[in-house]
Amino acid sequence: MKKFLFPTDFSANAMHAAVYGYSLARQVKANIILCNAVIVPAEIPQAGMVAWPMEESDLLLKDSSSELKSLKSHLEPVSGGEGFKPGISYLNGSGTVVNVINHIVESQEIDLVIMGTHGSSGLTTLLLGNHSREMIDNIAAPLLLVPPNATISAIKKIAFATDFTRPQDDLECIYKLITLARPLNAEILLTHIYDEKSQSPEFKKWVADFITELSNKANYPNIYYRFVKSRDTKPGLDWLCEHGDINMLAMVHRSHSFMDSLFRGSQTQKMAAHIPVPLLVFPVKAV
Repeated sequence: MKKFLFPTDFSANAMHAAVYGYSLARQVKANIILCNAVIVPAEIPQAGMVAWPMEESDLLLKDSSSELKSLKSHLEPVSGGEGFKPGISYLNGSGTVVNVINHIVESQEIDLVIMGTHGSSGLTTLLLGNHSREMIDNIAAPLLLVPPNATISAIKKIAFATDFTRPQDDLECIYKLITLARPLNAEILLTHIYDEKSQSPEFKKWVADFITELSNKANYPNIYYRFVKSRDTKPGLDWLCEHGDINMLAMVHRSHSFMDSLFRGSQTQKMAAHIPVPLLVFPVKAV
C-alpha cells in the first residue's frame, strides 16, 4: 500500500493541496499522513539565545494536533460515494520543516510528499516561496508541489521533462513515475526541450531506441516522446504546460541538472510565467 505525506501550515493553499492530494490518493489507493512542523524561536538562527519554555512548545504541539485533527475531519467527507477511501493519520514534531518531514519520510516509508506553494505565481513561487526551494533541495522522497490554481481532476497525461544528459537517472525516476501513472492509466510524455542546433538524426534515433527499450522493460505501453523547440528551457516549459494538455510536470533535480539551472542566478528571476500544473520533483543524490 502506498503512503502519501501531506505537510501543511493550515493556510488556504495548503488546504487546496491537501484536497488535491486526497483526490490523487483515492485514484492510486494510497493512505495519507498529515504533518505539521512546529518551529520554535530557539531553532531560528535570528533568535540568538532566546530561551523557549518547554510548556510553550508543548502548547504549540497541542494546538498543531488540534488543527491536524480538524484537517483530517475536513478531508474525510470529501470522498463521498463509492470507491477507495484513504486512511488518514497525522503526526507533528518540533524542528525545521525539512527535518520533521525527512524524519517522517524515513520512519513511515513515505512514497510521495505533497504540499502546496505560497502565492499564486506558479513556478515562480516554487522557486522563491518560503520553504519550497529548501524542500526541493533536501527532501528525501519524490515531492509534488501543488500551485493554488491547480485543477482537481483525473490525471490523464504527465510530462517528464529531461535533457537526457544522465539517462540512467532518468530511467530510475521514470520507473518510479510509472508506479504512479499505472493505476491512473495516465500517459507519460517524455519531453526534450531543445535548441535546433543541438539536435541530430543520430540523437533522435537514440531517443527512439531509448523509449522502445523503456516501454518493453517497464511493461507500460502509455509512454510517448515529444521534442519541444525552444531557445531556452523556461519558455519551453511554459509552452508545454500551456499547450501540451498535461496535468502534471515531472523533473529530476540534482546538482548541475537542467532543472537545477532553473533555480540558480539570474535564471531564477526569469521564472515569471504562470504554470498552473503541479510539479513532481524526483531527487537524485549527487555523484
